[in-house]
Amino acid sequence: MTRTDIRPVKLPDDKRQAASQALTKVRAYLAEHQGASQIQVTVRDSGDREPLTLPREVVELLASLLAHLGAGRAVSIVPSDAELTAQQAADMLNVSLPFLIGLLDAGEIGCRAVGSHHRITESSLLEYQRRDDRRRRRVADELGRLGQETDAGQVDGPDSG
Repeated sequence: MTRTDIRPVKLPDDKRQAASQALTKVRAYLAEHQGASQIQVTVRDSGDREPLTLPREVVELLASLLAHLGAGRAVSIVPSDAELTAQQAADMLNVSLPFLIGLLDAGEIGCRAVGSHHRITESSLLEYQRRDDRRRRRVADELGRLGQETDAGQVDGPDSG
């Protein structure tokens, strides 16, 4: 596996509107052709070209990209088998490099060593994110439940009449 360039792409403000307009057309086409497994795209330019045939999944991914880019968000595409450096993985999780290294050392995220460096697959990073999201939801649910129990069990305090 090779290192992956995951630099995000962000459209300048003057191109965001074009992305939003294209998204509207792509979504309408997808809705009208729900059963289509392949979609033909015609590119208008000065030459005569055959339509470009794309798998539906590619056009759906394009719609997702256009939605994010049109909303002003930066987007990166990372193959699921891509190997990331520790810094790239920390950037994707929006955590510091030392925090990520702690997760790697604790075995929370799978990685392999390349000399003194870590390589993390995108799939192991996403698996950690899923586990962490589930854990956070459980903790939030438990806190909500405890808050409801506390509210239900409250009686008038010493300052009440």
